[in-house]
Amino acid sequence: METTKPTYYWDYIKVDRLLGLQGGLEEDCSKISTDEILFVTVHQVFELWFKVILENLVDVRDLFKAEVLGNEDMVEVVTRLERCSTIFRAANQHWDVVETLPPREYLKFRGKLMPASGFQSAQVRQLEILLGLAEDERIAFGAEGSHLAALRGKGGAETEASRRVAASMADLPTLKDAVLAWLERTPIGGADHHAGSHEEFIDQYLATHNSELDESLKMAKTVASMADDDMRLNDLYDKERASVRAFLKPEDERTARIRAAILFIETYAEEPLLAWPHRVLEGILELEQLFVIFRQRHARMVERIIGRRTGTGGTAGVEYLDQTALQYRIFPDLWTVRSLLINPLVAPGLAGADFFGLRAEH
Repeated sequence: METTKPTYYWDYIKVDRLLGLQGGLEEDCSKISTDEILFVTVHQVFELWFKVILENLVDVRDLFKAEVLGNEDMVEVVTRLERCSTIFRAANQHWDVVETLPPREYLKFRGKLMPASGFQSAQVRQLEILLGLAEDERIAFGAEGSHLAALRGKGGAETEASRRVAASMADLPTLKDAVLAWLERTPIGGADHHAGSHEEFIDQYLATHNSELDESLKMAKTVASMADDDMRLNDLYDKERASVRAFLKPEDERTARIRAAILFIETYAEEPLLAWPHRVLEGILELEQLFVIFRQRHARMVERIIGRRTGTGGTAGVEYLDQTALQYRIFPDLWTVRSLLINPLVAPGLAGADFFGLRAEH
Protein backbone atom coordinates (compact mmCIF):
# COMPACT_ATOMS: atom_id res chain seq x y z
CA MET A 1 0.00 0.00 0.00
CA GLU A 2 1.45 3.35 -1.06
CA THR A 3 1.80 5.87 1.71
CA THR A 4 1.67 9.65 1.21
CA LYS A 5 5.00 11.34 1.82
CA PRO A 6 4.63 14.02 4.50
CA THR A 7 5.36 17.63 3.51
CA TYR A 8 7.71 19.55 5.76
CA TYR A 9 8.01 23.33 5.89
CA TRP A 10 11.75 23.28 5.20
CA ASP A 11 11.26 21.12 2.11
CA TYR A 12 8.40 23.18 0.67
CA ILE A 13 10.14 26.56 1.23
CA LYS A 14 13.61 25.16 0.42
CA VAL A 15 14.89 26.77 3.58
CA ASP A 16 18.34 25.16 3.68
CA ARG A 17 19.04 26.04 0.06
CA LEU A 18 17.75 29.58 0.60
CA LEU A 19 19.88 30.19 3.69
CA GLY A 20 22.99 29.10 1.83
CA LEU A 21 22.73 31.84 -0.78
CA GLN A 22 23.93 34.91 1.16
CA GLY A 23 27.68 34.31 0.90
CA GLY A 24 28.29 36.69 -1.98
CA LEU A 25 31.30 35.91 -4.16
CA GLU A 26 32.75 33.66 -1.48
CA GLU A 27 29.52 31.59 -1.39
CA ASP A 28 30.16 31.06 2.32
CA CYS A 29 28.61 33.36 4.92
CA SER A 30 31.36 32.51 7.39
CA LYS A 31 33.91 34.20 5.11
CA ILE A 32 32.18 37.59 4.84
CA SER A 33 31.12 40.24 7.36
CA THR A 34 27.69 40.53 8.91
CA ASP A 35 27.28 43.85 7.08
CA GLU A 36 27.92 42.23 3.71
CA ILE A 37 25.44 39.46 4.54
CA LEU A 38 22.86 42.16 5.23
CA PHE A 39 23.63 43.88 1.92
CA VAL A 40 23.30 40.64 -0.07
CA THR A 41 20.14 39.54 1.76
CA VAL A 42 18.20 42.77 1.24
CA HIS A 43 18.94 42.76 -2.48
CA GLN A 44 17.89 39.12 -2.73
CA VAL A 45 14.62 40.05 -1.02
CA PHE A 46 14.13 42.83 -3.58
CA GLU A 47 14.58 40.34 -6.41
CA LEU A 48 12.06 37.94 -4.87
CA TRP A 49 9.51 40.75 -4.56
CA PHE A 50 10.16 41.81 -8.17
CA LYS A 51 9.43 38.24 -9.23
CA VAL A 52 6.04 38.30 -7.50
CA ILE A 53 5.19 41.74 -8.93
CA LEU A 54 6.08 40.61 -12.45
CA GLU A 55 3.92 37.49 -12.17
CA ASN A 56 0.93 39.55 -11.03
CA LEU A 57 1.34 42.32 -13.61
CA VAL A 58 1.55 39.79 -16.45
CA ASP A 59 -1.81 38.45 -15.24
CA VAL A 60 -3.19 42.02 -15.17
CA ARG A 61 -1.91 42.72 -18.67
CA ASP A 62 -3.45 39.50 -19.96
CA LEU A 63 -6.84 40.45 -18.51
CA PHE A 64 -6.69 43.78 -20.33
CA LYS A 65 -5.96 42.00 -23.60
CA ALA A 66 -9.55 40.70 -23.71
CA GLU A 67 -12.00 42.53 -25.97
CA VAL A 68 -14.29 43.06 -22.98
CA LEU A 69 -13.08 43.63 -19.43
CA GLY A 70 -16.02 42.56 -17.28
CA ASN A 71 -16.69 43.61 -13.68
CA GLU A 72 -15.30 40.33 -12.32
CA ASP A 73 -12.13 40.89 -14.34
CA MET A 74 -11.83 44.44 -13.01
CA VAL A 75 -12.12 43.14 -9.46
CA GLU A 76 -9.24 40.77 -10.24
CA VAL A 77 -7.22 43.60 -11.81
CA VAL A 78 -7.72 45.84 -8.78
CA THR A 79 -6.88 43.02 -6.38
CA ARG A 80 -3.59 42.28 -8.13
CA LEU A 81 -2.66 45.94 -8.51
CA GLU A 82 -3.28 46.45 -4.80
CA ARG A 83 -1.09 43.42 -4.06
CA CYS A 84 1.74 44.86 -6.15
CA SER A 85 1.39 48.24 -4.42
CA THR A 86 1.49 46.56 -1.02
CA ILE A 87 4.68 44.76 -2.02
CA PHE A 88 6.24 48.03 -3.17
CA ARG A 89 5.37 49.62 0.19
CA ALA A 90 7.15 46.77 1.95
CA ALA A 91 10.11 47.00 -0.43
CA ASN A 92 10.38 50.75 0.16
CA GLN A 93 10.79 50.05 3.86
CA HIS A 94 13.65 47.66 3.12
CA TRP A 95 15.79 50.71 2.28
CA ASP A 96 15.61 51.54 6.01
CA VAL A 97 17.38 48.25 6.66
CA VAL A 98 20.13 49.02 4.13
CA GLU A 99 20.64 52.42 5.78
CA THR A 100 21.71 50.70 9.00
CA LEU A 101 24.89 49.84 7.10
CA PRO A 102 27.65 52.26 8.23
CA PRO A 103 29.40 53.89 5.22
CA ARG A 104 32.86 52.81 6.47
CA GLU A 105 31.71 49.19 6.74
CA TYR A 106 30.20 49.24 3.25
CA LEU A 107 33.40 50.65 1.79
CA LYS A 108 35.27 47.59 3.11
CA PHE A 109 33.54 45.36 0.53
CA ARG A 110 32.34 47.86 -2.10
CA GLY A 111 35.41 47.26 -4.24
CA LYS A 112 34.53 43.62 -4.88
CA LEU A 113 31.24 44.74 -6.48
CA MET A 114 32.97 46.39 -9.46
CA PRO A 115 31.47 46.56 -12.08
CA ALA A 116 28.24 45.14 -10.61
CA SER A 117 25.34 47.55 -10.17
CA GLY A 118 21.68 47.56 -9.26
CA PHE A 119 21.31 48.79 -12.83
CA GLN A 120 21.98 45.16 -13.82
CA SER A 121 18.77 43.92 -12.19
CA ALA A 122 17.12 42.21 -15.14
CA GLN A 123 13.82 42.06 -13.28
CA VAL A 124 13.69 45.86 -12.87
CA ARG A 125 14.28 46.16 -16.62
CA GLN A 126 11.54 43.55 -17.22
CA LEU A 127 9.17 45.48 -14.96
CA GLU A 128 9.82 48.71 -16.84
CA ILE A 129 9.30 46.96 -20.17
CA LEU A 130 6.12 45.20 -19.07
CA LEU A 131 4.66 48.45 -17.72
CA GLY A 132 5.41 50.17 -21.02
CA LEU A 133 8.54 52.32 -20.69
CA ALA A 134 9.54 53.06 -24.29
CA GLU A 135 13.12 52.60 -25.45
CA ASP A 136 13.40 56.25 -26.50
CA GLU A 137 12.35 57.32 -23.00
CA ARG A 138 15.27 55.60 -21.33
CA ILE A 139 18.14 57.52 -19.77
CA ALA A 140 21.38 56.04 -21.08
CA PHE A 141 24.29 55.99 -18.65
CA GLY A 142 26.68 55.45 -21.53
CA ALA A 143 26.06 54.42 -25.11
CA GLU A 144 22.55 53.98 -26.48
CA GLY A 145 21.11 50.65 -25.41
CA SER A 146 23.36 50.55 -22.36
CA HIS A 147 20.60 48.97 -20.27
CA LEU A 148 20.84 45.89 -22.52
CA ALA A 149 24.63 45.87 -22.81
CA ALA A 150 24.89 45.96 -18.99
CA LEU A 151 23.13 42.60 -18.81
CA ARG A 152 25.57 40.80 -21.08
CA GLY A 153 28.64 38.96 -19.89
CA LYS A 154 32.30 39.21 -20.80
CA GLY A 155 32.84 40.07 -24.45
CA GLY A 156 29.14 40.81 -24.91
CA ALA A 157 28.09 37.20 -24.38
CA GLU A 158 24.40 36.56 -23.76
CA THR A 159 23.44 35.78 -20.18
CA GLU A 160 20.30 34.43 -18.58
CA ALA A 161 19.52 38.02 -17.56
CA SER A 162 19.86 39.40 -21.10
CA ARG A 163 17.76 36.56 -22.49
CA ARG A 164 14.97 37.23 -19.97
CA VAL A 165 14.89 40.92 -20.87
CA ALA A 166 14.86 40.14 -24.60
CA ALA A 167 11.90 37.82 -24.01
CA SER A 168 10.09 40.58 -22.11
CA MET A 169 10.64 43.00 -25.00
CA ALA A 170 9.03 40.49 -27.37
CA ASP A 171 6.07 39.80 -25.06
CA LEU A 172 3.50 42.33 -26.30
CA PRO A 173 1.37 44.27 -25.73
CA THR A 174 2.74 46.15 -22.76
CA LEU A 175 0.43 46.88 -19.85
CA LYS A 176 0.29 50.51 -20.96
CA ASP A 177 -0.79 49.62 -24.50
CA ALA A 178 -3.43 47.20 -23.21
CA VAL A 179 -4.81 49.78 -20.75
CA LEU A 180 -4.94 52.51 -23.41
CA ALA A 181 -6.81 50.18 -25.77
CA TRP A 182 -9.32 49.52 -22.97
CA LEU A 183 -9.76 53.24 -22.30
CA GLU A 184 -10.25 53.92 -26.00
CA ARG A 185 -13.33 51.68 -25.92
CA THR A 186 -15.01 53.63 -23.09
CA PRO A 187 -18.66 54.29 -24.12
CA ILE A 188 -18.73 57.94 -23.05
CA GLY A 189 -22.24 58.44 -24.46
CA GLY A 190 -23.61 55.40 -22.67
CA ALA A 191 -26.15 53.42 -24.70
CA ASP A 192 -26.20 56.27 -27.24
CA HIS A 193 -22.41 56.33 -27.63
CA HIS A 194 -21.21 57.45 -31.08
CA ALA A 195 -17.97 58.52 -32.74
CA GLY A 196 -18.23 62.11 -31.49
CA SER A 197 -19.36 61.36 -27.92
CA HIS A 198 -15.98 62.18 -26.46
CA GLU A 199 -15.91 65.55 -28.27
CA GLU A 200 -19.33 66.49 -26.91
CA PHE A 201 -18.22 65.60 -23.38
CA ILE A 202 -14.97 67.56 -23.70
CA ASP A 203 -16.73 70.67 -25.05
CA GLN A 204 -19.14 70.63 -22.10
CA TYR A 205 -16.32 69.97 -19.67
CA LEU A 206 -14.18 72.81 -21.03
CA ALA A 207 -17.08 75.24 -20.71
CA THR A 208 -17.51 74.29 -17.04
CA HIS A 209 -13.77 74.32 -16.43
CA ASN A 210 -13.51 77.83 -17.92
CA SER A 211 -16.32 79.01 -15.65
CA GLU A 212 -14.42 77.68 -12.63
CA LEU A 213 -11.28 79.44 -13.80
CA ASP A 214 -13.24 82.69 -14.20
CA GLU A 215 -14.43 82.46 -10.60
CA SER A 216 -10.94 81.58 -9.40
CA LEU A 217 -9.44 84.53 -11.31
CA LYS A 218 -12.03 86.89 -9.90
CA MET A 219 -11.21 85.74 -6.38
CA ALA A 220 -7.46 86.05 -7.00
CA LYS A 221 -7.90 89.64 -8.14
CA THR A 222 -9.73 90.60 -4.96
CA VAL A 223 -6.59 89.87 -2.93
CA ALA A 224 -4.12 91.28 -5.46
CA SER A 225 -1.99 94.06 -4.01
CA MET A 226 0.33 95.19 -6.82
CA ALA A 227 -0.75 97.52 -9.62
CA ASP A 228 0.27 95.07 -12.32
CA ASP A 229 -1.25 91.99 -10.63
CA ASP A 230 -4.32 92.01 -12.89
CA MET A 231 -2.20 91.67 -16.01
CA ARG A 232 -0.04 88.99 -14.43
CA LEU A 233 -3.06 87.01 -13.24
CA ASN A 234 -4.81 87.29 -16.61
CA ASP A 235 -1.72 85.93 -18.30
CA LEU A 236 -1.38 83.11 -15.75
CA TYR A 237 -4.98 81.96 -16.15
CA ASP A 238 -4.89 82.32 -19.94
CA LYS A 239 -1.93 79.98 -20.03
CA GLU A 240 -3.79 77.46 -17.89
CA ARG A 241 -6.84 77.62 -20.19
CA ALA A 242 -4.64 77.08 -23.22
CA SER A 243 -2.76 74.15 -21.67
CA VAL A 244 -5.99 72.43 -20.59
CA ARG A 245 -7.51 72.86 -24.03
CA ALA A 246 -4.34 71.60 -25.75
CA PHE A 247 -4.32 68.50 -23.55
CA LEU A 248 -7.99 67.66 -24.08
CA LYS A 249 -8.06 68.51 -27.79
CA PRO A 250 -4.83 67.05 -29.22
CA GLU A 251 -4.48 66.57 -32.96
CA ASP A 252 -4.27 62.79 -32.61
CA GLU A 253 -7.82 61.42 -32.48
CA ARG A 254 -6.95 58.29 -30.50
CA THR A 255 -5.12 60.28 -27.85
CA ALA A 256 -8.14 62.60 -27.59
CA ARG A 257 -10.50 59.67 -26.98
CA ILE A 258 -8.21 58.13 -24.36
CA ARG A 259 -7.77 61.37 -22.43
CA ALA A 260 -11.49 62.05 -22.58
CA ALA A 261 -12.12 58.54 -21.19
CA ILE A 262 -9.76 59.11 -18.24
CA LEU A 263 -11.40 62.43 -17.43
CA PHE A 264 -14.88 60.96 -17.88
CA ILE A 265 -14.21 58.07 -15.49
CA GLU A 266 -12.67 60.40 -12.90
CA THR A 267 -15.53 62.92 -13.18
CA TYR A 268 -18.35 60.41 -12.71
CA ALA A 269 -16.57 57.85 -10.55
CA GLU A 270 -19.58 57.47 -8.25
CA GLU A 271 -21.72 55.96 -11.03
CA PRO A 272 -22.09 52.17 -10.61
CA LEU A 273 -20.74 51.26 -14.06
CA LEU A 274 -17.75 53.60 -13.60
CA ALA A 275 -16.85 52.75 -10.01
CA TRP A 276 -14.63 49.79 -10.89
CA PRO A 277 -12.97 51.50 -13.88
CA HIS A 278 -12.18 54.34 -11.47
CA ARG A 279 -10.59 51.91 -9.02
CA VAL A 280 -8.57 50.40 -11.86
CA LEU A 281 -7.14 53.83 -12.73
CA GLU A 282 -6.49 54.55 -9.05
CA GLY A 283 -4.67 51.22 -8.75
CA ILE A 284 -2.45 51.95 -11.75
CA LEU A 285 -1.63 55.44 -10.48
CA GLU A 286 -0.82 54.17 -7.00
CA LEU A 287 1.45 51.46 -8.39
CA GLU A 288 3.39 53.99 -10.45
CA GLN A 289 3.62 56.36 -7.50
CA LEU A 290 5.12 53.65 -5.30
CA PHE A 291 7.58 52.66 -8.04
CA VAL A 292 8.69 56.31 -8.22
CA ILE A 293 9.07 56.37 -4.43
CA PHE A 294 11.14 53.17 -4.66
CA ARG A 295 13.54 54.93 -7.03
CA GLN A 296 13.65 58.01 -4.81
CA ARG A 297 14.36 55.97 -1.68
CA HIS A 298 17.09 54.12 -3.55
CA ALA A 299 18.71 57.42 -4.47
CA ARG A 300 18.56 58.80 -0.94
CA MET A 301 19.97 55.55 0.49
CA VAL A 302 22.90 55.66 -1.92
CA GLU A 303 23.55 59.34 -1.19
CA ARG A 304 23.45 58.69 2.55
CA ILE A 305 25.96 55.84 2.40
CA ILE A 306 28.40 56.78 -0.38
CA GLY A 307 27.47 60.33 -1.36
CA ARG A 308 27.57 61.35 -5.01
CA ARG A 309 30.55 59.36 -6.23
CA THR A 310 30.41 57.37 -9.50
CA GLY A 311 28.39 54.16 -9.24
CA THR A 312 30.07 50.76 -9.25
CA GLY A 313 28.48 49.98 -12.62
CA GLY A 314 29.82 53.13 -14.26
CA THR A 315 26.64 55.19 -13.87
CA ALA A 316 26.51 58.73 -12.49
CA GLY A 317 25.28 57.20 -9.24
CA VAL A 318 22.77 59.34 -7.36
CA GLU A 319 22.36 61.72 -10.31
CA TYR A 320 21.26 58.85 -12.55
CA LEU A 321 18.88 57.47 -9.91
CA ASP A 322 17.30 60.90 -9.41
CA GLN A 323 16.79 61.27 -13.15
CA THR A 324 14.96 57.96 -13.41
CA ALA A 325 12.69 58.88 -10.48
CA LEU A 326 11.86 62.19 -12.14
CA GLN A 327 11.47 61.10 -15.76
CA TYR A 328 10.29 57.48 -15.78
CA ARG A 329 6.51 57.95 -15.82
CA ILE A 330 4.61 55.30 -17.75
CA PHE A 331 1.13 56.82 -17.41
CA PRO A 332 1.62 60.61 -17.58
CA ASP A 333 -1.95 61.31 -18.68
CA LEU A 334 -3.32 59.81 -15.45
CA TRP A 335 -1.23 62.34 -13.53
CA THR A 336 -2.07 65.28 -15.78
CA VAL A 337 -5.82 64.75 -15.46
CA ARG A 338 -5.51 65.46 -11.72
CA SER A 339 -4.74 69.08 -12.65
CA LEU A 340 -7.95 69.31 -14.70
CA LEU A 341 -10.55 67.97 -12.28
CA ILE A 342 -13.40 70.27 -11.27
CA ASN A 343 -15.82 70.50 -8.37
CA PRO A 344 -18.15 67.49 -8.86
CA LEU A 345 -21.09 69.63 -7.76
CA VAL A 346 -20.82 71.68 -10.96
CA ALA A 347 -19.78 68.90 -13.36
CA PRO A 348 -21.72 68.75 -16.66
CA GLY A 349 -24.80 66.57 -16.69
CA LEU A 350 -23.93 62.95 -17.41
CA ALA A 351 -24.94 61.78 -20.86
CA GLY A 352 -26.40 58.29 -20.57
CA ALA A 353 -27.04 58.69 -16.83
CA ASP A 354 -29.49 55.79 -16.80
CA PHE A 355 -26.96 53.54 -18.55
CA PHE A 356 -24.06 54.29 -16.18
CA GLY A 357 -26.23 54.49 -13.09
CA LEU A 358 -27.98 51.19 -13.83
CA ARG A 359 -31.26 53.07 -13.48
CA ALA A 360 -34.42 52.02 -15.28
CA GLU A 361 -35.28 54.28 -18.19
CA HIS A 362 -38.47 56.29 -17.81
